[in-house]
Amino acid sequence: MSTLDPQAQALIDAAIASGLPPVHSLPAAQARRRMRSAFIWGDPEPIEHRKDLIAPGPAGDLSVRLYHPAPGRRLPLIVFFHGGGWIVNDLDTHDRLCARLAVESSCAVLSVDFRCAPEHPYPAPVEDGYAALVWAASHGDVLGVDTSRVAVAGDSSGGTVATAVCMTARDRGGPVIGQQTLIYPVTDHLDPPTASYRERGTGYSLNRGFMEWAWRAYLPAEWSATDPRLFPLRAADLRGLPRTLVLTAEFDPLRDEGIAYADRLSEAGVPTEHWHFDDQMHGFALQTHAIDRARRAVADTARHIAAVLRESPEETL
Repeated sequence: MSTLDPQAQALIDAAIASGLPPVHSLPAAQARRRMRSAFIWGDPEPIEHRKDLIAPGPAGDLSVRLYHPAPGRRLPLIVFFHGGGWIVNDLDTHDRLCARLAVESSCAVLSVDFRCAPEHPYPAPVEDGYAALVWAASHGDVLGVDTSRVAVAGDSSGGTVATAVCMTARDRGGPVIGQQTLIYPVTDHLDPPTASYRERGTGYSLNRGFMEWAWRAYLPAEWSATDPRLFPLRAADLRGLPRTLVLTAEFDPLRDEGIAYADRLSEAGVPTEHWHFDDQMHGFALQTHAIDRARRAVADTARHIAAVLRESPEETL
């Protein structure tokens, strides 16, 4: 039987000991402040070049942050979408993860601060994500990247945005995406519950209450149960999506839908790898300062993306 990594368990114990109310019991603005306090601390992860930029979005400017580990070299690009139930988190909460991905992959990373629910429910995050991808793909000189080698990535609800952006790019004729990485993604609604929701829905870093809160905020007034950009696992056709890496964690209510999505992609002929972490919980990729295996997992993920994108030599700017 799998057991939770003791370093992950220590984080849960500390959260319980804090006595703080659950994030999903708070108003959105207060929940965002709480998450920022949890993940913004100390000196930033070192990287050669980190710069905040503005990209045009469908409803106004989008804040994006570029991480470039080798200025002067035209590197492959990873466009990254942060998790947080489409409600919380931002460029700063995921700053360490994005910097680490850039350094470990020797790729540039562009992190996208899309509009969030409940103020901006679906499809706003997906349309913002797609707009940022289109802008990045046409501004290689500005970003110092090779726009022929582009991947997308995201964690949790950001993984949902990432794969929905891939579907949008496929259906709208580009840009070309060479790889997608989905870190414990949301791929379906929580009802009816999977076995992992029943087994892991309480007591860990992500619980059913948070996901109920997230779905209530994210779903618009009118939505379709068969919309693949809302529920990727329900997509009628997954053919034509880019080569995929899916990461899942044993102690995560999203475990089963992530595994099922990896299986569906493979069945559709999409080259897919699935890495399952049998001693980890949801959110471990953000805990590289506290969980040794998380540091290794992020490094391995970064190198995997780089290996897929490494199809031509890097060019000098």
